[in-house]
Amino acid sequence: MSILNGIKGCGIGLRSEHILDVIPSGFTPDWLEITPENWMSMPYHYKDAFEEVISKFPIMTHGLSLSIGSPEALDMRFLKELRDFFDRYNIQHYSEHLSFSSFERGQTYELLPLPLTRKMIEQVSDKVKTVEDFLGRALILENASYYTIPYAEMPELDFINEVMHKSGAKMLLDVNNVFVNARNHNFDAKTYIKGLEHDKVAYMHVAGHTYYEEDDLIIDTHGADVCNSVWELLDYTLDYVDAPVMIERDNDIPSLNDIRKEYKILEKIVSSHKCKEKHYA
Repeated sequence: MSILNGIKGCGIGLRSEHILDVIPSGFTPDWLEITPENWMSMPYHYKDAFEEVISKFPIMTHGLSLSIGSPEALDMRFLKELRDFFDRYNIQHYSEHLSFSSFERGQTYELLPLPLTRKMIEQVSDKVKTVEDFLGRALILENASYYTIPYAEMPELDFINEVMHKSGAKMLLDVNNVFVNARNHNFDAKTYIKGLEHDKVAYMHVAGHTYYEEDDLIIDTHGADVCNSVWELLDYTLDYVDAPVMIERDNDIPSLNDIRKEYKILEKIVSSHKCKEKHYA
């Protein structure tokens, strides 16, 4: 059962490459996710199409530059711009990354890994409360992909669970990120999924990645189709987590029709679990 008002079933990430095509295409995903930083100062020729699209679909937002894990204070000017944007379009749901991206007031737009420490849990939890109080909205945090860990007092799974418990935030579970991290850091993805606090998951992502054979490394590019292994991990995850799921694509953006083909795969997987629930009810 979704804990998000209006967000249920299957969604896709809305990209500017498709903004003019969504309504004419007749493609009607259950909901859309947008990146607020891309639309807060949108090009004028997109404005009418954007406003038409978001008036017809439930909307989730997924930010890039909050930098909740930065050692520096939150950027309150940015938070005000964000709140004004949400209020203007009556957007209620906001997710971000459990990582940091800013340093000495410079914005890298990279999702940099956090030290897995109790001090960081406290810092993130304090900032979550500040963000939620200022925006007047709950904050949802995504498990990020990472290629190195600066310092760790505990496994990533324990860190994630502690952050969600201490901060009260809900989780955006990126299934592809779990797969990538498990492969790169030699842990079992299914054990990780099973060990999460499942009632904390608000919604989920699936995405594509790229394998670099010469380095034996998977990079979370979000620039390829979802592979069979990630679909299989999602299928396993849905045995434990009842939450909306969406396809995220950030690079090498395909046509809306190609995304629609992947969306049908997602729908089929999700529907099979809904049928199981009805069968055993």
